[in-house]
Amino acid sequence: MRIPLSWLAEHVDLEPGARGVDVAAALVRVGLEEEGVHTAGTTGPLVVGRVLDLVKEPQKNGKTINWTHVDVGPEHNDENGSRGIVCGAHNFVEGDLVVVALPGAELPGGFGIAARKTYGHVSDGMICSSKELGLGDDHDGIIVLTRFLPGVDVTPGQDALDLLGLAEETVEVNVTPDRGYCFSIRGIAREYAHGTRRPVEKVLRDPVDVEVPLPSGPGFPVRLADDAPLRGAPGCDRFVARVVRGVDPSAPTPQVIADRLRQAGMRPISLAVDVTNYVMLATGQPLHAYDLAALQGEIVVRRARAGEKLTTLDDVERTLHPEDLLITDEVPGDPSTSRVLSLAGVMGGASSEVSAATTDVLLEAAHFAQVTVARTARRHRLPSEAAKRFERGTDPQVCDRAVELAVRLLVEHGGGTADPEATDVGEPAAPQPITMDAGFPEHVVGVRYAADEIVAILTEIGCEVSVDGSELTVVPPTWRPDLVGRVHLVEEVARVAGYDAIPSVLPPAPAGTGLSTDQRARRSVARALVDDGFVEVLSYPFVAASVFDAQQLPADDPRRHALRLANPLSEQQPLMRTSLLDSLVDTVRRNVSRGLRDLALVELGSVTHPRPGAGRAEVLGVDGRPAEEELVRLQNAVPLQPLHVAGILVGTRRRAGASGEGFARGSEAASWADAVEAARTVAAAVGVAVVVEAAEHAPWHPGRGARITTAAGHTVGYAGELHPAAVAALELPARAAAFELDLDVLLAQVGAAPQVQSLSAYPAATQDVALVVDAATPAAQVESALRAGAGPLLEDVHLFDVYTGSQVGEGRKSLAFALRFRAPDRTLTAEEASAARDAAVAVAAERTGAAQRV
Repeated sequence: MRIPLSWLAEHVDLEPGARGVDVAAALVRVGLEEEGVHTAGTTGPLVVGRVLDLVKEPQKNGKTINWTHVDVGPEHNDENGSRGIVCGAHNFVEGDLVVVALPGAELPGGFGIAARKTYGHVSDGMICSSKELGLGDDHDGIIVLTRFLPGVDVTPGQDALDLLGLAEETVEVNVTPDRGYCFSIRGIAREYAHGTRRPVEKVLRDPVDVEVPLPSGPGFPVRLADDAPLRGAPGCDRFVARVVRGVDPSAPTPQVIADRLRQAGMRPISLAVDVTNYVMLATGQPLHAYDLAALQGEIVVRRARAGEKLTTLDDVERTLHPEDLLITDEVPGDPSTSRVLSLAGVMGGASSEVSAATTDVLLEAAHFAQVTVARTARRHRLPSEAAKRFERGTDPQVCDRAVELAVRLLVEHGGGTADPEATDVGEPAAPQPITMDAGFPEHVVGVRYAADEIVAILTEIGCEVSVDGSELTVVPPTWRPDLVGRVHLVEEVARVAGYDAIPSVLPPAPAGTGLSTDQRARRSVARALVDDGFVEVLSYPFVAASVFDAQQLPADDPRRHALRLANPLSEQQPLMRTSLLDSLVDTVRRNVSRGLRDLALVELGSVTHPRPGAGRAEVLGVDGRPAEEELVRLQNAVPLQPLHVAGILVGTRRRAGASGEGFARGSEAASWADAVEAARTVAAAVGVAVVVEAAEHAPWHPGRGARITTAAGHTVGYAGELHPAAVAALELPARAAAFELDLDVLLAQVGAAPQVQSLSAYPAATQDVALVVDAATPAAQVESALRAGAGPLLEDVHLFDVYTGSQVGEGRKSLAFALRFRAPDRTLTAEEASAARDAAVAVAAERTGAAQRV
């Protein structure tokens, strides 16, 4: 809402010397949000000039220009007593008073004025049109002040900025949804009085404080026929109509009204339309003007019927919805003649629009239900000025007075005559009283307010307050439909008394216990992966069903059972992910498409697994604590959301370079082994031993995928190269590798307190052993047997070579392991190390059929 200061000053006493920033500060003090302080956008010397002479000069391009000399006042004229100016307009003559922008001025849009040579002359300024000054759309002719401001005495050299209202400041505030009354000068004036801590009755002049004459009889027939009210409230509970006849359709809008409309951000159109907009801005009550000659009978306010359409004032034909409230007209007693005139409270229709030929006008001011107007405006995407006010709530008691103001303006400036009859149908519901204990504001705000102060503040904002001991009964004013409960009254007390009176108290920080074991473990996982070259990312958890097909998941795979959102951000991604890879592949694909070919991305986040057979969670009431069985049902309906970690590797893992010895080192592409090693890194970060074994599990390659399990046999996740078909469907680079682990399962294996072992200062003894096993025997199984048989002296074992060939036989392979032994209290002898190695080989032979290769 934009508020010109001069208009505001007509309805409330501004503090002496108050400027735009002072008014804005006062409004902010009572809870409104300042958007800015504006002027018309014209700066610099803008003065009144008198045309001394005018010479028409035809040009070679067919255009005729005027070479003029203009008297712009003694302090602005040159040594010849005038300024020479080239002008292309032809609607003025010698002796006319015009508006001149002198060099150094800047017009709206950043258009700077300077002396420049044009058409063979040096034009020392510019004679301005309405459009160039932002005063209207007339660009063909310049402003002639005797016609633009009839009856106003002006002299050459006079400041035109003040004369045309271009120097006036306009304060813009953002009106919150619960303060609809502030979409008016009436509401802002009241709030300014509150913000300056002055009594409203002493400084406020209410624009609706007008006397409405008693009608001589019933006016234009109106019938309220809403047979389908929303939420039990009728769509229209008051409808006021008055007729003004004989309005001059060519009568111009008074300059002060046009200026104020522009300053408030609205475009002047015609006298009748401008008057309705002007009264709306002043009072907050939207009005609508109908061409009386276009109406065929009585007005009926009703809901839309199936198949009805309306062409609105923006020349768009709209198909109406049964919930839309309409203003229609029909021949009395003949419903078949019903015709839609407008969307009630939103926008009028083209069929009854006031035109340049309209002489008889029907003015409407009504009170429409907030929900009805809000739904209609959103349904048809019509955020009109009227809808903006109706959906926040208007004052039903000002309908007749707003119409009276509009009638007076049309009679005064349009030469019309008001019919003595008037229409006023409907009965708005009275505001409901609210009871509140006088101590309740202190309980909510934490500031002690005396009962007398509370009563004074609530009375100041327009409430009627009665006191019975400590209990207050408050009847809100009709312009405050947002006041429906005790807390709303407390908010009024707090803001009018001053938010600055509420002390800022920093709550004491309780002693913390530090990070939990799981939190430290999660951070260790992320740090270990980043140290290993991964980049941590965060992706949206919303996916499309097609991602499961792209990953080649079997039809009965539980990961296909995803939770569907009731109100998704995008209809293309309505499901919650059941795997981190579901959303992580999008991040990889987007980076690859932008030229990043070598990637190692990792994400830690939750996935969503709906509980089998769980239905939708019931909505619990707020009238009391839920019963235990209700809480159990609610908890059972909440899906499982385990924490996972997943990573994808594509492209080159290690780039080519030179080694320390000067030999070239080739680049290494990311492979299944890197994904498996990343899974081992995660397990090592939390201190859990895992076993890696071959497995087939989509979307991994059946021959290059591994299952990661704990020593107790719990499956933690999978790692390896992705299936070629999945890689193609997901549009990833060839041979992409990935891993995904369930951190909740992994962290469940972490002990309550980590066991720290002392480091041995004695040297290690290393023994290598090559074992020949069946080609189908997993290396992890052999490694596990070696660990079991080596005993407590074994410090580490790792596989460093795999060999297949004729030397080990068909269907066999040789696995070479390095075993490192160390004692905590002595240096091991060769015999002790060999004995431990032989014991390990013996267990491996027993469990896997391994034979030592010689």
